[in-house]
Amino acid sequence: MRFNVVGVGEVLWDLLPSGVQLGGAPANFAYHTHSLGATSLVVSRIGDDVRGQEILQRFGEMKLSTEGLQIDRKAPTGTASVAVEGGGLPHFAIEENVAWDYIAVTSRGLAAAREAHAICFGTLAQRSELGRKTVRTLVNATPKNALRVFDINLRQHYHSPELIAESLRLSNILKLNEEELSTLAEMFGVAGSTNRSTKEQIRQLATMFDQKIIALTRGASGSLLYRGGEWSDYRSAPIKVVDTVGAGDSFTAALVMGVLSKMDLNRTNAIANDVASYVCLHAGATPSMPGEFSERFQTGDSHEK
Repeated sequence: MRFNVVGVGEVLWDLLPSGVQLGGAPANFAYHTHSLGATSLVVSRIGDDVRGQEILQRFGEMKLSTEGLQIDRKAPTGTASVAVEGGGLPHFAIEENVAWDYIAVTSRGLAAAREAHAICFGTLAQRSELGRKTVRTLVNATPKNALRVFDINLRQHYHSPELIAESLRLSNILKLNEEELSTLAEMFGVAGSTNRSTKEQIRQLATMFDQKIIALTRGASGSLLYRGGEWSDYRSAPIKVVDTVGAGDSFTAALVMGVLSKMDLNRTNAIANDVASYVCLHAGATPSMPGEFSERFQTGDSHEK
């Protein structure tokens, strides 16, 4: 079965020390689900400018549909300056008042949401009132049994406890990293005491916000998945990291494909780590992906070490 997947939110150019690369978590997510065998659509907005034309060209090169991309005649295509710190960790400075701040609800976007097996969204595209309304309208339009993935991606000051709580109530899968877990645990009162373990924080957040799955990425230490009392703890093999830009988005994509394919939690976790590790070996968020990854979803082979 071919799954319909939607990424709604920002699309932009990451201005990396090594050069300019396509970015934006929903776009990265859609590209990687497409590479893994899904029919994927990005719902976003670009400027009527050179950078916008370059995004259309890049989507064509990636064989990713441009039907969900809206053209803004006033606001420019978004960019983010990215400084890469030790270990390949990125630090973002994101331009404001850009095209993706004005993503609108369109008939094409609504049709895609209504047919989606999974939709992914974050906090950044909800920094504007219009963006927030569009994200929520599209997520609410998905079928009842669809995966609604909140890949939280906390960036700069573009979030609030109210925004995060509302997004958690809208979603049924939460993906976050260790720093974001600490932020949420403190924000919602499940942190502070030394006897509160990572697992306990995750379990409480899952109960509090009715999450089917919570995925915690831990960089070089792998990832932890939780689903209804079941745990999967995967430890990654050491690799030589070029940068980690987009690694989390590729992990989310593989996680979604594993869940949709009804893989067990350990296999899903293993493949998601392998995909993310591959991205870390390359500059930018959307390197060309080898066909072996999509084949592993078709065969159910996790290639576990």
